[in-house]
Amino acid sequence: MTNGSKQVSGEDSLIARYFKPIATDAGAFGLDDDAAVLKARGEDVVVTTDAIIEGVHFLSGDPPDTVARKALRVNLSDLAAKGAKPAGFALTLALRSVDDAWLAAFAHALGEDAKTFGCPLLGGDTVSTPGPQMVSITAFGRVADGKMVHRSGAKDGDHVMVTGTIGDAALGLDVLKGGAVDAALAGNPAASEMLVSRYRVPQPRNALAEAVRAYASAAMDVSDGLAGDLTKLCAASGVSAVIETPLVPTSAIAAGLLARGVVNIETLISGGDDYEILCTVPEAKLEGLMREAGRAGIALTAIGRITATAAAPRFLDAEGREIALGRLSYSHF
Repeated sequence: MTNGSKQVSGEDSLIARYFKPIATDAGAFGLDDDAAVLKARGEDVVVTTDAIIEGVHFLSGDPPDTVARKALRVNLSDLAAKGAKPAGFALTLALRSVDDAWLAAFAHALGEDAKTFGCPLLGGDTVSTPGPQMVSITAFGRVADGKMVHRSGAKDGDHVMVTGTIGDAALGLDVLKGGAVDAALAGNPAASEMLVSRYRVPQPRNALAEAVRAYASAAMDVSDGLAGDLTKLCAASGVSAVIETPLVPTSAIAAGLLARGVVNIETLISGGDDYEILCTVPEAKLEGLMREAGRAGIALTAIGRITATAAAPRFLDAEGREIALGRLSYSHF
């Protein structure tokens, strides 16, 4: 293919059609260079990367707009938990073939989310693959010097907090796969669609990032499952936790399935794909964080306390008995 007298590859043509129009940041140079520039402002730049793979993180029949939004939002969720403001992202896209309709919908949704969350496309790469399609994003965020919130700051007595609701995404995947949840919700398409939407399109809590930075002692996003991710946070901090599982926030649909015995608490807290913020907060800062969450319109729930031991976190039922979990989180390996 040619552009005037200039030879243009298939990859260059694809980039020009679908991604150059959404690379509006000056530092992207219209995607005409080999690299981008992220202007230094005397702040720390936080870097995170996540890939989503067809058949693992999204299904082959998922709409392309939801694939695009999930790919960016799982990275935005990491930035939110670190207290960082989005600054931009690089995209790597591995495709089996060039499907113009799929790419147009994908790029449109990606551009919308980039604008909504203030995280512009800076560059990236497109490649062909004989295997599953893959979308990998590296996102950049900004925080004041030395102010990124780590996993390692939790202290004895801190409250364990989580945003939103837990478990909906795992239930949504079960619906898509025709499992027990799908059967239990037969005749209730609205409930099924809500759960599927939670799986396909996460809701990153970037509106709470500044408050997390100001009030939390430790934080991370819940991607692999609340139980497993809390275990990681506690290990990094050298502490443990006691969690009262009846306090774990759930949607009305998830609570109904739990009450009916369709799922158990392990399904909800170990399933993954929640993309909520898990954080620990000292008693003296709890009121401030709750106030800011209210202003941001984000539900925030206290579910337990940090304890000064090296044991694994304990998850208690309504009678205070410890729950033996068969697994803590989703694992790729």
